[in-house]
Amino acid sequence: MASTSEKPMPFYDFPIDVQLNILSFLSPTEISAFACTCRRFATLCSPSADIWLSLCERRWGSKTHLRRWSSAPSPRLYKALDRWENLIGFWRRSPGAPPLVFFEWGPSCIIGSRVSPSPSSCSYAVRKIPFLWLGISPAGGALTYLHPGRLFDYPACLDKALSDSDVIPVTISFMGCKHFIIEESLSFCGDQQLDDPDRVLGLEAGSPPDRLMSEIYQYFANRTISGGEKYSRKMRKKVKERLGKRSWKAEHFVRIANSCPTPDRPLQGLWKGICEDMNLDFFLVAYDDVGGLTCRQVGDTAVPFPSYCPVFWASNTSFLESPFPREEQVIYNLREHVGCSKKREVVSRILCINCSYDLLLPELAGSSGDFRNVEGRIWEYEDGTYGFGFLRNNFIVDLKHIWLDGCLLDTLENSRQGCSL
Repeated sequence: MASTSEKPMPFYDFPIDVQLNILSFLSPTEISAFACTCRRFATLCSPSADIWLSLCERRWGSKTHLRRWSSAPSPRLYKALDRWENLIGFWRRSPGAPPLVFFEWGPSCIIGSRVSPSPSSCSYAVRKIPFLWLGISPAGGALTYLHPGRLFDYPACLDKALSDSDVIPVTISFMGCKHFIIEESLSFCGDQQLDDPDRVLGLEAGSPPDRLMSEIYQYFANRTISGGEKYSRKMRKKVKERLGKRSWKAEHFVRIANSCPTPDRPLQGLWKGICEDMNLDFFLVAYDDVGGLTCRQVGDTAVPFPSYCPVFWASNTSFLESPFPREEQVIYNLREHVGCSKKREVVSRILCINCSYDLLLPELAGSSGDFRNVEGRIWEYEDGTYGFGFLRNNFIVDLKHIWLDGCLLDTLENSRQGCSL
């Protein structure tokens, strides 16, 4: 009896759109290996082929408008987005104020904004001031610049933006995945590392430690400049001084990891809350490796505390579940929620905490023999947010999300205020 099975169709007989869709699941290194199998596939995977649009669309098509980045997506665009994607989220400037920086996808660029509490009292609004833009020039090179003094809308053409006398071309040097440095560019031609399409094919080669060391060596190599370049840099500095401009000093940024809560760690992340002085502050809550919990205040906080000071801690993160003892109900009901909301939240769980001020400034805690000076509670609400307070006073600071699903919440719209660097 003759076999009724059909002969498998070779890959090159598939329609071109099907081929591109399949290849879009591969990495650049795998595409390089695939292109070596035959001349036909080498053409399909060339730097000018549509495969790069398919790769970019699969990874970033839902986050930005790729055609607005570049009219013809190429290995350069892929490499730029692959590197810059790591910026998305929150970073902490070290040192400097305001310390929080937020990176997000724009229609045709990645935008970095300084984030600080609203100056208005009793408000959960946050001020977001864009200062850094990362995009692609019409020639296909990476173009990164910042504006130190004021907020302005992202221009349609990045090249034209550089004609603004206050705009500073910069370079971003990554030191692994959790640290980068912004420096004023010694040349105005963008990131040369992104200009060679052939280098993209080795993008994912090597282990993460090797890549980290390579980035560190590359950073210091870039800082080693020839005598002619030193003279050129000195001349540019003198021109700036003659025009009344100051030179841009390098800034370091450290990633804020775990800035959102998870089902296993519902309290972690960046939060905002109105404190007893009716001003908004930012809080970073993190779990440790031994089952504990710490909360630090982040942002423009009042003296005498530093801008990254501890607030509370817990060595045991086991919650007290409902129904609660009458004593716990009394502790919650006798306290006043700080802020503009008078709504009494429904408490789902309670966690015992300790005040950290007694560790930082013991005189604030009073007598160490009185547990009420250091003991407190976290009240987790049904909507996933929570508040905290201490037995020594009658207040509850309610914490709300700073960002959710990649979007900054409660931002002041159309803010035209400048930012101090």
